[in-house]
Amino acid sequence: MGTFCSVIRFENLQELKRLCHWGPIIALGVIAICSTMAMIDSVLWYWPLHTTGGSVNFIMLINWTVMILYNYFNAMFVGPGFVPLGWKPENSQDSMYLQYCKVCQAYKAPRSHHCRKCNRCVMKMDHHCPWINNCCGYQNHASFTLFLLLAPLGCIHAAFIFVMTMYTQLYNRLSFGWNTVKIDMSAARRDPLPIIPFGLAAFAATLFALGLALGTTIAVGMLFFIQMKIILRNKTSIESWIEEKAKDRIQYYQLDEVFVFPYDMGSRWKNFKQVFTWSGVPEGDGLEWPIREGCHQYSLTIEQLKQKADKRVRSVRYKVIEDYSGSCCPLNKGIKTFFTSPCTEEPRIRLQKGEFVLATRGLRYWLYGDKILDDSIIEVL
Repeated sequence: MGTFCSVIRFENLQELKRLCHWGPIIALGVIAICSTMAMIDSVLWYWPLHTTGGSVNFIMLINWTVMILYNYFNAMFVGPGFVPLGWKPENSQDSMYLQYCKVCQAYKAPRSHHCRKCNRCVMKMDHHCPWINNCCGYQNHASFTLFLLLAPLGCIHAAFIFVMTMYTQLYNRLSFGWNTVKIDMSAARRDPLPIIPFGLAAFAATLFALGLALGTTIAVGMLFFIQMKIILRNKTSIESWIEEKAKDRIQYYQLDEVFVFPYDMGSRWKNFKQVFTWSGVPEGDGLEWPIREGCHQYSLTIEQLKQKADKRVRSVRYKVIEDYSGSCCPLNKGIKTFFTSPCTEEPRIRLQKGEFVLATRGLRYWLYGDKILDDSIIEVL
């Protein structure tokens, strides 16, 4: 892809601080463990200097690691792109269609949203990802999605190597008796001696790496399909929620209007090219966007203003019917609630039966909003 042609640019050395966060530490740790163990096991299973297949296998393994790390750091350090401080539309009359950000002292450009973690208005903001400790948006959406694709593919390759290594190493150590099966984990009886001894510790490390690889394949693979679903519709996660609320507003008031998402180019291929280009630079400038015929440049921002004025759509009051401890992944609320816990850094808060919350948006099993307590509102998830 053309994304590989782009260059990681550091605005200043302060960007390196993004690495000092639990998300990148865990992500890079998983990459390091899976890659290192896969290379070690490749030497045991398919020695790269003896056969062409072994050489190809080892080169592919290194290639996966390089491409994964490249797109990961590209997504982290290039960043999503931010709306310039103090920005306003060229035509002053267009400001009536835009929301004003008091923090950035600028108008929010179409498709941009303010991120409280980055403390800036982000161009075409999709979400703030703790794994890259940065937002996913206009400039790094392609790199982030490529990382989500390459990580599972690399892990599938690594998992295959782990399985084959354990199989071949254990098979050479099996001895059958009348009533027993013994496994000799000592490398001393092997002829010739292995370059890297495969003992009990190596078996445990390989098994652990296999678990990480399989878990990463499932978790990151699901995120990739979610991202591709919205990319092929030329949307972001936030815009999907805005569209859902627009339909809800029209249905609730029984209005004689139809909301048409303005940035859908009409075909999946055209939508795909809005994010992925051979030059590595996404379409547009992050401030103005191509729109479909019959739509207005500010159709989405106008809808946001309508929803902001509509308190029923913007926030719904709910009464708590069960206590909630505030844990990140509550086991006592059901399996589906546990596995659909949002991967975000917004704080969870303890709730007690009878309290009230003001929800601004929500998933199937989780709500985002505020807790109402003694006429004051505190931030919750």
